[in-house]
Formats: sequence, C-alpha cells, structure tokens
Amino acid sequence: MKAEYINPFLESAGIVLEQLINVRPVPGRLAIKEVKFAEEHVWIKIGMSGQMQGDIVFGIHEQVALKIVSAMMGGFLVTQMDDMARSAISELGNMISGNASTILSNQGIRIDITPPRLIHSKEEAEFGDKKAFTIPIQLEQIGELEIKVLIG
Repeated sequence: MKAEYINPFLESAGIVLEQLINVRPVPGRLAIKEVKFAEEHVWIKIGMSGQMQGDIVFGIHEQVALKIVSAMMGGFLVTQMDDMARSAISELGNMISGNASTILSNQGIRIDITPPRLIHSKEEAEFGDKKAFTIPIQLEQIGELEIKVLIG
C-alpha cells in the first residue's frame, strides 16, 4: 500500500467540494488507521477494481453530512437523512471517486469504481480489522469528513 494512492482522492475532494459547496477544504494529517464503524455517521463505500483494488470509504458524522447536503442544495436547510439527502451525499462520494479515477488514469493507473453504497450498520460495513490510509478534511463552518483508502 502506497501513501501516494490517497493523493488523487485528496486532490479530487478539494476540487469537488470547492465547486459543489463553495468551501475550500483543509486537509489534515495522513495516518494509517483501523477502519471502525461509528454510530451517528454516514458511511459511503465505493469499490475499486483494475490496477488498484480495494475500497474508498467516506466517513461523515450525520450532522456534518446534513450541513454538506444543505450546502449542495444552495443553502436549503436539510434536517434529516431522508432519501434525497442520502442520494445527495452518495453522489458526493461518487463525484470525488470518479474524478480521482480520472486523475489516476492520467497517471497511467486504470481503475473502475462501483456505484456508491451507503452503510447503515456495523454488519453491513464489512470492514473487519482492515487498516486504511486516512485523511481528515476540515470544511470551514461545516465540520470534518474522512477519506479512507483501503487497497487490497
């Protein structure tokens, strides 16, 4: 597993978040962390196949996810994770991962991604005892999201 694998996802997150919610993300420190399911979080899991195999997992506290979705909706206040909010936050993960796969392709690394899957329970998570390159991203006046890249 190479730390460089997370850079395209970090670059993509910066571009997508700034364009979509008009907030400049501030990345934290890269770390290798165990992936653990946490309650009151929204988990978006996107699979990768091709020259990189594994998963990208976005972990976002539910209140932060609601603020992100509200910003995506042009400031319309979203107060619950209903179908529309789940769809919007899933699409955010999809957009970041899709852009990252394009960046990787431009570097000569071909990957395909799966549609985003929202994870609601520990049983669904299937994280096991995996470790991932993890980077927190701070969004001013919104909160933090984490990007975890698990390469098989």
